[in-house]
Amino acid sequence: MPEATNQYIKLLKFANAGMMSRGNTNCFDYAINNLPSQAPIVEIGSFLGLSANTISYLKNKYQKTNPLITCDKWSVEEFYPGNTLGDHSQITFDQYNKYLKQSYINNIQMFSNFDLPYTIEKYSDDFFSLWEKASQTYDVLNRSIQLGGPISFCYIDGNHSYEYSRRDFLNCDKHLEKNGFVLFDDSHDGSGFGVCKVMGEVMATGRYKLIDKNPNYFFKKIS
Repeated sequence: MPEATNQYIKLLKFANAGMMSRGNTNCFDYAINNLPSQAPIVEIGSFLGLSANTISYLKNKYQKTNPLITCDKWSVEEFYPGNTLGDHSQITFDQYNKYLKQSYINNIQMFSNFDLPYTIEKYSDDFFSLWEKASQTYDVLNRSIQLGGPISFCYIDGNHSYEYSRRDFLNCDKHLEKNGFVLFDDSHDGSGFGVCKVMGEVMATGRYKLIDKNPNYFFKKIS
């Protein structure tokens, strides 16, 4: 798959904190250039907005008008003990989570100001529940958004455990249209995350074609 990184992406990564492999950028580029329709792009896990800003840039590059709808709860304390960030720290997790959310908002308002994504402050299970019900809700910028319907591309980058990533895939699969794409972050062989186990289950459905391992698994829905 051709290299998608250019000067803009390099400078974006320099300013926008986050974790995103170069291979993911290539997969984004391919998916957005080959979207099967104008149905929304969905991102599970927003963190500080690096991937959302990359997707917005590539949408502009290929003149795509698909809405980008993301979700995140910015709640990291469930993974760590205690009430603060660690020994001798005076910063609470509540302060930290609010900082993450505000940093995300600052980043999308800077780098995606021409095409702001809609971001729902929910865990992915709750987000997909709203999607299933075609609910009207509000994003972190207090904009109204109608959820539901088909999805053209889904980037799954939430909780990487087997249980959560499997549910994210099953929820995505219900709505991902034929010829749509799904990319799983940190799914590369040997990553140590439970999401790796889901990759075999995706291929076992017979309904997905593996487009690339770059190094993460990137699929196209074929039926």
